[in-house]
Amino acid sequence: MPVALLALALSAFAIGTTEFVIMGLLPQVAASLSVSLPDAGRLISGYAIGVAVGAPIMAILTARLPRKTCLAMLMVIFIIGNALCAWSYDYGLLMLARVVTALSHGAFFGIGAVVAAGLVPPQRRASAVALMFTGLTLANVLGVPIGTWLGQLYGWRATFWGVSLLGIVGFVALVASLPPQRDAAPANLARELAALRNGRLLLSLLMTVCFAAAMFTLFSYIAPLLLQVTGVSDRGVSWTLFLIGGGLTLGNLIGGRLADWRLSFSLMLSFALIAVFSLMFFWTSRALLPAEITLFFWALATFSIVPALQINVVTHGEDAPNLVSTLNISAFNIGNALGAWAGGEVIASGMGLATVPLAAAAMALCGLLVCLLTFSRSPGRPVTA
Repeated sequence: MPVALLALALSAFAIGTTEFVIMGLLPQVAASLSVSLPDAGRLISGYAIGVAVGAPIMAILTARLPRKTCLAMLMVIFIIGNALCAWSYDYGLLMLARVVTALSHGAFFGIGAVVAAGLVPPQRRASAVALMFTGLTLANVLGVPIGTWLGQLYGWRATFWGVSLLGIVGFVALVASLPPQRDAAPANLARELAALRNGRLLLSLLMTVCFAAAMFTLFSYIAPLLLQVTGVSDRGVSWTLFLIGGGLTLGNLIGGRLADWRLSFSLMLSFALIAVFSLMFFWTSRALLPAEITLFFWALATFSIVPALQINVVTHGEDAPNLVSTLNISAFNIGNALGAWAGGEVIASGMGLATVPLAAAAMALCGLLVCLLTFSRSPGRPVTA
Protein backbone atom coordinates (compact mmCIF):
# COMPACT_ATOMS: atom_id res chain seq x y z
CA MET A 1 0.00 0.00 0.00
CA PRO A 2 1.50 3.38 -1.00
CA VAL A 3 2.24 5.58 2.02
CA ALA A 4 0.82 8.50 0.03
CA LEU A 5 -2.64 6.88 0.25
CA LEU A 6 -2.41 6.97 4.04
CA ALA A 7 -1.41 10.64 3.88
CA LEU A 8 -4.48 11.35 1.73
CA ALA A 9 -6.68 9.43 4.18
CA LEU A 10 -5.25 11.36 7.14
CA SER A 11 -5.95 14.67 5.42
CA ALA A 12 -9.46 13.47 4.55
CA PHE A 13 -9.97 12.60 8.23
CA ALA A 14 -9.03 16.14 9.26
CA ILE A 15 -11.28 17.75 6.64
CA GLY A 16 -14.22 15.47 7.47
CA THR A 17 -13.84 16.19 11.17
CA THR A 18 -13.97 19.97 10.73
CA GLU A 19 -17.10 19.67 8.57
CA PHE A 20 -19.16 17.56 10.96
CA VAL A 21 -17.80 18.36 14.44
CA ILE A 22 -19.66 21.67 14.52
CA MET A 23 -22.89 19.67 14.95
CA GLY A 24 -21.75 18.49 18.36
CA LEU A 25 -20.53 21.96 19.37
CA LEU A 26 -23.58 24.06 18.43
CA PRO A 27 -24.80 24.69 22.02
CA GLN A 28 -21.34 25.86 23.12
CA VAL A 29 -20.87 28.03 20.03
CA ALA A 30 -24.32 29.60 20.38
CA ALA A 31 -23.78 30.41 24.06
CA SER A 32 -20.25 31.73 23.52
CA LEU A 33 -21.20 34.05 20.66
CA SER A 34 -24.64 35.00 22.07
CA VAL A 35 -26.60 33.76 19.06
CA SER A 36 -29.60 31.47 18.78
CA LEU A 37 -29.26 27.76 18.11
CA PRO A 38 -30.79 28.12 14.61
CA ASP A 39 -28.26 30.86 13.81
CA ALA A 40 -25.46 28.60 15.02
CA GLY A 41 -26.91 25.85 12.83
CA ARG A 42 -26.43 28.08 9.79
CA LEU A 43 -22.69 27.57 10.23
CA ILE A 44 -23.33 24.06 8.87
CA SER A 45 -25.23 25.42 5.87
CA GLY A 46 -22.56 28.05 5.26
CA TYR A 47 -19.90 25.36 5.10
CA ALA A 48 -21.96 23.23 2.70
CA ILE A 49 -22.53 26.22 0.41
CA GLY A 50 -18.83 27.01 0.55
CA VAL A 51 -18.05 23.46 -0.56
CA ALA A 52 -20.63 23.40 -3.36
CA VAL A 53 -19.68 26.80 -4.78
CA GLY A 54 -16.00 26.80 -3.98
CA ALA A 55 -15.14 23.33 -5.28
CA PRO A 56 -15.44 24.04 -9.03
CA ILE A 57 -13.96 27.53 -8.62
CA MET A 58 -10.89 26.17 -6.85
CA ALA A 59 -10.57 23.40 -9.43
CA ILE A 60 -10.53 25.95 -12.24
CA LEU A 61 -8.10 28.28 -10.46
CA THR A 62 -5.67 25.45 -9.77
CA ALA A 63 -6.13 23.66 -13.11
CA ARG A 64 -2.56 24.33 -14.30
CA LEU A 65 -0.85 23.48 -11.02
CA PRO A 66 0.79 20.08 -10.43
CA ARG A 67 -1.57 18.02 -8.31
CA LYS A 68 0.91 17.60 -5.45
CA THR A 69 1.37 21.37 -5.25
CA CYS A 70 -2.37 21.87 -5.45
CA LEU A 71 -3.13 19.44 -2.60
CA ALA A 72 -0.46 21.03 -0.40
CA MET A 73 -1.89 24.51 -1.10
CA LEU A 74 -5.41 23.33 -0.26
CA MET A 75 -4.19 21.97 3.08
CA VAL A 76 -2.61 25.36 3.84
CA ILE A 77 -6.02 26.99 3.21
CA PHE A 78 -7.58 24.37 5.48
CA ILE A 79 -5.10 25.09 8.29
CA ILE A 80 -5.60 28.86 8.00
CA GLY A 81 -9.40 28.46 7.94
CA ASN A 82 -9.47 26.37 11.11
CA ALA A 83 -7.09 28.75 12.86
CA LEU A 84 -9.47 31.59 11.95
CA CYS A 85 -12.33 29.54 13.43
CA ALA A 86 -10.40 29.20 16.69
CA TRP A 87 -9.61 32.95 16.71
CA SER A 88 -13.16 34.06 15.85
CA TYR A 89 -14.57 36.50 18.41
CA ASP A 90 -17.99 37.00 16.79
CA TYR A 91 -20.51 35.12 14.68
CA GLY A 92 -19.72 36.90 11.40
CA LEU A 93 -16.02 36.12 11.57
CA LEU A 94 -16.71 32.49 12.44
CA MET A 95 -19.06 32.19 9.45
CA LEU A 96 -16.39 33.70 7.20
CA ALA A 97 -13.78 31.33 8.63
CA ARG A 98 -16.05 28.34 7.98
CA VAL A 99 -16.56 29.39 4.36
CA VAL A 100 -12.80 29.88 3.89
CA THR A 101 -12.18 26.40 5.29
CA ALA A 102 -14.85 24.94 2.99
CA LEU A 103 -13.02 26.25 -0.08
CA SER A 104 -10.40 23.54 0.38
CA HIS A 105 -12.88 20.71 0.99
CA GLY A 106 -14.39 19.94 -2.39
CA ALA A 107 -11.25 20.54 -4.43
CA PHE A 108 -9.16 18.39 -2.07
CA PHE A 109 -11.47 15.38 -2.29
CA GLY A 110 -11.91 15.81 -6.02
CA ILE A 111 -8.24 16.16 -6.91
CA GLY A 112 -7.18 13.78 -4.14
CA ALA A 113 -9.37 11.04 -5.62
CA VAL A 114 -7.66 11.48 -8.99
CA VAL A 115 -4.24 11.29 -7.31
CA ALA A 116 -5.24 8.22 -5.26
CA ALA A 117 -6.44 6.41 -8.39
CA GLY A 118 -3.13 7.20 -10.10
CA LEU A 119 -1.04 5.70 -7.30
CA VAL A 120 -2.14 2.12 -8.02
CA PRO A 121 -2.67 -0.15 -11.05
CA PRO A 122 -5.91 0.49 -13.02
CA GLN A 123 -7.66 -2.57 -11.61
CA ARG A 124 -7.28 -1.19 -8.06
CA ARG A 125 -8.37 2.43 -8.66
CA ALA A 126 -11.71 2.19 -6.82
CA SER A 127 -10.07 0.50 -3.81
CA ALA A 128 -7.51 3.31 -3.63
CA VAL A 129 -10.25 5.95 -3.72
CA ALA A 130 -12.13 3.98 -1.05
CA LEU A 131 -9.07 4.02 1.20
CA MET A 132 -8.80 7.80 0.91
CA PHE A 133 -12.51 8.21 1.68
CA THR A 134 -12.10 5.94 4.71
CA GLY A 135 -10.60 9.02 6.34
CA LEU A 136 -13.93 10.79 5.82
CA THR A 137 -15.95 7.94 7.31
CA LEU A 138 -13.57 7.63 10.27
CA ALA A 139 -14.09 11.34 10.87
CA ASN A 140 -17.71 10.50 11.68
CA VAL A 141 -16.80 7.48 13.80
CA LEU A 142 -13.86 8.98 15.76
CA GLY A 143 -13.17 12.60 14.85
CA VAL A 144 -16.61 14.03 15.66
CA PRO A 145 -17.07 12.40 19.11
CA ILE A 146 -13.45 13.13 20.12
CA GLY A 147 -13.70 16.71 18.85
CA THR A 148 -17.00 17.21 20.68
CA TRP A 149 -15.51 15.81 23.89
CA LEU A 150 -12.49 18.11 23.56
CA GLY A 151 -14.77 21.11 23.01
CA GLN A 152 -16.88 20.25 26.04
CA LEU A 153 -13.78 20.04 28.24
CA TYR A 154 -11.77 23.02 27.00
CA GLY A 155 -14.17 25.07 24.89
CA TRP A 156 -15.12 24.84 21.23
CA ARG A 157 -12.08 26.84 20.10
CA ALA A 158 -9.81 24.07 21.40
CA THR A 159 -11.44 21.69 18.93
CA PHE A 160 -10.56 23.90 15.98
CA TRP A 161 -6.99 24.29 17.25
CA GLY A 162 -6.81 20.50 17.38
CA VAL A 163 -8.12 20.17 13.83
CA SER A 164 -5.58 22.78 12.68
CA LEU A 165 -2.85 20.60 14.18
CA LEU A 166 -4.24 17.60 12.30
CA GLY A 167 -4.10 19.70 9.15
CA ILE A 168 -0.42 20.48 9.72
CA VAL A 169 0.34 16.77 10.16
CA GLY A 170 -1.59 16.02 6.96
CA PHE A 171 0.28 18.74 5.07
CA VAL A 172 3.68 17.38 6.14
CA ALA A 173 2.63 13.82 5.27
CA LEU A 174 1.44 14.83 1.79
CA VAL A 175 4.58 16.82 0.98
CA ALA A 176 6.80 13.99 2.21
CA SER A 177 4.99 11.04 0.62
CA LEU A 178 3.31 12.13 -2.62
CA PRO A 179 5.60 11.25 -5.53
CA PRO A 180 6.62 14.22 -7.68
CA GLN A 181 5.68 14.67 -11.33
CA ARG A 182 2.81 12.21 -11.38
CA ASP A 183 0.94 14.47 -13.81
CA ALA A 184 1.49 13.89 -17.50
CA ALA A 185 0.81 17.56 -18.25
CA PRO A 186 -0.92 20.54 -16.67
CA ALA A 187 -4.69 20.45 -17.08
CA ASN A 188 -6.12 22.30 -20.07
CA LEU A 189 -8.88 24.57 -18.78
CA ALA A 190 -10.71 24.88 -22.10
CA ARG A 191 -10.68 21.11 -22.54
CA GLU A 192 -11.92 20.56 -18.98
CA LEU A 193 -14.85 22.96 -19.48
CA ALA A 194 -15.66 21.39 -22.86
CA ALA A 195 -15.88 17.97 -21.20
CA LEU A 196 -19.00 19.13 -19.36
CA ARG A 197 -20.94 18.73 -22.62
CA ASN A 198 -20.78 14.96 -22.14
CA GLY A 199 -24.35 13.80 -21.42
CA ARG A 200 -23.24 10.73 -19.51
CA LEU A 201 -21.04 12.85 -17.31
CA LEU A 202 -23.99 15.07 -16.42
CA LEU A 203 -26.06 11.97 -15.66
CA SER A 204 -23.21 10.69 -13.47
CA LEU A 205 -23.22 13.94 -11.47
CA LEU A 206 -27.02 13.70 -11.17
CA MET A 207 -26.51 10.17 -9.86
CA THR A 208 -24.36 11.58 -7.06
CA VAL A 209 -27.05 14.18 -6.24
CA CYS A 210 -29.63 11.37 -5.97
CA PHE A 211 -27.36 9.30 -3.75
CA ALA A 212 -26.70 12.14 -1.30
CA ALA A 213 -30.39 13.07 -1.30
CA ALA A 214 -31.32 9.45 -0.49
CA MET A 215 -28.76 9.32 2.31
CA PHE A 216 -29.53 12.66 3.96
CA THR A 217 -33.31 12.46 3.65
CA LEU A 218 -33.03 9.77 6.33
CA PHE A 219 -29.72 10.58 8.04
CA SER A 220 -30.61 14.23 8.74
CA TYR A 221 -33.53 13.11 10.91
CA ILE A 222 -32.11 9.89 12.34
CA ALA A 223 -31.83 11.24 15.90
CA PRO A 224 -35.48 12.35 16.26
CA LEU A 225 -36.57 9.14 14.51
CA LEU A 226 -34.71 7.03 17.04
CA LEU A 227 -35.95 9.11 19.98
CA GLN A 228 -39.60 9.49 19.01
CA VAL A 229 -40.35 6.41 16.87
CA THR A 230 -37.93 3.73 18.09
CA GLY A 231 -37.96 5.03 21.66
CA VAL A 232 -34.24 4.92 22.47
CA SER A 233 -32.50 7.14 25.01
CA ASP A 234 -30.13 10.02 24.26
CA ARG A 235 -27.20 7.72 25.02
CA GLY A 236 -28.77 5.10 22.76
CA VAL A 237 -28.75 7.60 19.90
CA SER A 238 -25.00 8.10 20.37
CA TRP A 239 -24.34 4.36 20.30
CA THR A 240 -26.53 3.96 17.21
CA LEU A 241 -24.60 6.71 15.44
CA PHE A 242 -21.39 4.87 16.31
CA LEU A 243 -22.91 1.68 14.83
CA ILE A 244 -23.88 3.57 11.69
CA GLY A 245 -20.34 4.94 11.44
CA GLY A 246 -19.00 1.39 11.53
CA GLY A 247 -21.38 0.41 8.73
CA LEU A 248 -20.31 3.41 6.65
CA THR A 249 -16.63 2.52 7.07
CA LEU A 250 -17.09 -1.15 6.19
CA GLY A 251 -19.35 -0.30 3.26
CA ASN A 252 -16.78 2.10 1.85
CA LEU A 253 -14.10 -0.60 1.82
CA ILE A 254 -16.39 -3.28 0.35
CA GLY A 255 -17.67 -0.83 -2.24
CA GLY A 256 -14.16 -0.12 -3.48
CA ARG A 257 -13.53 -3.81 -4.21
CA LEU A 258 -16.96 -4.23 -5.79
CA ALA A 259 -16.43 -1.21 -8.06
CA ASP A 260 -13.02 -2.54 -9.12
CA TRP A 261 -14.78 -5.73 -10.21
CA ARG A 262 -17.67 -4.15 -12.17
CA LEU A 263 -18.52 -0.47 -11.89
CA SER A 264 -22.03 -0.37 -13.36
CA PHE A 265 -23.22 -3.40 -11.39
CA SER A 266 -21.78 -1.91 -8.20
CA LEU A 267 -23.73 1.33 -8.67
CA MET A 268 -27.01 -0.37 -9.51
CA LEU A 269 -26.73 -2.83 -6.63
CA SER A 270 -25.92 -0.09 -4.12
CA PHE A 271 -28.86 2.10 -5.16
CA ALA A 272 -31.18 -0.90 -4.99
CA LEU A 273 -29.94 -1.88 -1.52
CA ILE A 274 -30.23 1.69 -0.22
CA ALA A 275 -33.87 1.70 -1.37
CA VAL A 276 -34.53 -1.73 0.16
CA PHE A 277 -33.03 -0.95 3.58
CA SER A 278 -34.66 2.51 3.70
CA LEU A 279 -38.00 0.85 3.00
CA MET A 280 -37.31 -1.84 5.62
CA PHE A 281 -36.57 0.84 8.21
CA PHE A 282 -40.09 2.19 7.72
CA TRP A 283 -41.29 -1.01 9.41
CA THR A 284 -38.37 -1.93 11.65
CA SER A 285 -37.95 1.56 13.16
CA ARG A 286 -40.59 0.78 15.78
CA ALA A 287 -38.48 -1.87 17.57
CA LEU A 288 -34.95 -1.42 18.88
CA LEU A 289 -33.10 -4.55 17.70
CA PRO A 290 -34.61 -4.70 14.17
CA ALA A 291 -34.00 -0.95 13.82
CA GLU A 292 -30.33 -1.26 14.81
CA ILE A 293 -29.73 -4.17 12.42
CA THR A 294 -31.47 -2.39 9.56
CA LEU A 295 -29.53 0.83 10.11
CA PHE A 296 -26.20 -0.99 10.13
CA PHE A 297 -26.92 -2.59 6.75
CA TRP A 298 -28.41 0.66 5.45
CA ALA A 299 -25.14 2.41 6.33
CA LEU A 300 -23.08 -0.36 4.75
CA ALA A 301 -25.10 -0.13 1.51
CA THR A 302 -25.01 3.67 1.55
CA PHE A 303 -21.25 4.17 1.62
CA SER A 304 -20.55 1.14 -0.57
CA ILE A 305 -21.48 3.41 -3.48
CA VAL A 306 -19.06 6.27 -2.73
CA PRO A 307 -15.90 4.94 -4.46
CA ALA A 308 -17.94 3.87 -7.49
CA LEU A 309 -19.54 7.30 -7.84
CA GLN A 310 -16.15 9.03 -7.77
CA ILE A 311 -14.60 6.66 -10.31
CA ASN A 312 -17.74 6.89 -12.45
CA VAL A 313 -17.53 10.65 -12.97
CA VAL A 314 -13.80 10.47 -13.69
CA THR A 315 -14.45 7.68 -16.23
CA HIS A 316 -17.13 9.64 -18.07
CA GLY A 317 -15.17 12.89 -17.74
CA GLU A 318 -11.69 11.54 -18.47
CA ASP A 319 -10.79 14.70 -20.39
CA ALA A 320 -11.32 16.78 -17.24
CA PRO A 321 -10.43 14.60 -14.23
CA ASN A 322 -9.70 17.45 -11.80
CA LEU A 323 -12.82 19.48 -12.58
CA VAL A 324 -15.34 16.65 -12.80
CA SER A 325 -14.03 14.89 -9.71
CA THR A 326 -14.38 18.15 -7.81
CA LEU A 327 -17.84 18.80 -9.27
CA ASN A 328 -18.83 15.41 -7.88
CA ILE A 329 -18.16 16.74 -4.38
CA SER A 330 -20.35 19.76 -5.17
CA ALA A 331 -23.06 17.40 -6.41
CA PHE A 332 -22.84 15.50 -3.12
CA ASN A 333 -23.40 18.69 -1.12
CA ILE A 334 -26.33 19.72 -3.33
CA GLY A 335 -27.86 16.30 -2.67
CA ASN A 336 -27.15 16.77 1.03
CA ALA A 337 -29.21 19.97 1.08
CA LEU A 338 -31.94 18.43 -1.10
CA GLY A 339 -32.27 15.41 1.18
CA ALA A 340 -32.50 17.46 4.36
CA TRP A 341 -35.15 19.65 2.70
CA ALA A 342 -37.14 16.64 1.43
CA GLY A 343 -37.19 14.96 4.84
CA GLY A 344 -38.26 18.23 6.46
CA GLU A 345 -41.08 18.66 3.94
CA VAL A 346 -42.35 15.15 4.68
CA ILE A 347 -42.47 15.97 8.39
CA ALA A 348 -44.00 19.43 7.86
CA SER A 349 -46.71 17.99 5.60
CA GLY A 350 -48.14 16.07 8.54
CA MET A 351 -47.10 12.59 7.37
CA GLY A 352 -44.80 12.33 10.39
CA LEU A 353 -41.27 11.21 11.18
CA ALA A 354 -42.05 7.55 10.58
CA THR A 355 -42.61 8.15 6.85
CA VAL A 356 -39.22 9.81 6.25
CA PRO A 357 -37.60 6.44 5.28
CA LEU A 358 -40.16 6.13 2.47
CA ALA A 359 -38.98 9.44 1.01
CA ALA A 360 -35.38 8.21 1.28
CA ALA A 361 -36.29 5.02 -0.59
CA ALA A 362 -37.94 7.09 -3.33
CA MET A 363 -34.75 9.16 -3.72
CA ALA A 364 -32.68 5.98 -4.03
CA LEU A 365 -35.01 4.64 -6.72
CA CYS A 366 -34.56 7.91 -8.63
CA GLY A 367 -30.81 7.30 -8.43
CA LEU A 368 -31.27 3.75 -9.75
CA LEU A 369 -33.25 5.13 -12.70
CA VAL A 370 -30.50 7.67 -13.48
CA CYS A 371 -27.95 4.85 -13.21
CA LEU A 372 -29.86 2.74 -15.73
CA LEU A 373 -30.02 5.71 -18.12
CA THR A 374 -26.29 6.37 -17.73
CA PHE A 375 -25.27 2.82 -18.57
CA SER A 376 -27.91 2.11 -21.21
CA ARG A 377 -26.52 1.03 -24.55
CA SER A 378 -26.34 3.57 -27.34
CA PRO A 379 -25.93 2.76 -31.03
CA GLY A 380 -22.31 2.01 -31.84
CA ARG A 381 -21.14 2.56 -28.29
CA PRO A 382 -21.68 -0.36 -25.92
CA VAL A 383 -21.10 0.24 -22.26
CA THR A 384 -18.70 -2.21 -20.67
CA ALA A 385 -18.01 -0.50 -17.36
